[in-house]
Amino acid sequence: MMARSGKDSRELKDDMVGFSNGCREEPSAGDGGVSEAESRSNGVAAGVSPQKFIFSPEPSMEDIRRMQADFTDERDWNKFHQPRNLLLAMVGEVGEVAELFQWRGEVAEGLPDWTETEREQLAHELSDVLIYLVELAEKCRVDLPQAVLRKMALNRLKYPSSKVHGSAKKYTEYKD
Repeated sequence: MMARSGKDSRELKDDMVGFSNGCREEPSAGDGGVSEAESRSNGVAAGVSPQKFIFSPEPSMEDIRRMQADFTDERDWNKFHQPRNLLLAMVGEVGEVAELFQWRGEVAEGLPDWTETEREQLAHELSDVLIYLVELAEKCRVDLPQAVLRKMALNRLKYPSSKVHGSAKKYTEYKD
């Protein structure tokens, strides 16, 4: 069993009550802002909004890792939660996300035509994907926040905005 530091899952859950819906929107200049309650709806931003979407600051990636590790430990599931099994479970959850979009055609940003029930289901399925991804990264000893920073630096080199700005083509098609 892995040693845990900091808050236990019960304390984290109590701390997260204000963040249970999981997203906010950044106020636009001059509009007086949008209240957090107005801009959140079951983990998906409500309607189409001119504001820029941002995630809530908590829980952190480490908080999510710790909550899932505690959840798994409490149920003695580590023997089942090995990299291959976690990957397959995550792929299954991605399939459930895909099923929610199946047969809809193009879907507008902000999901303005979705019901609250559909938004709630999407929030649940995306959460499942994230939870499995974080646990898979833990089991593989990949520090996701640092890996993202390195990958974004590589992407900036591979796809310089001066070469690909506004184009759907891959940068490799622009190379001389």
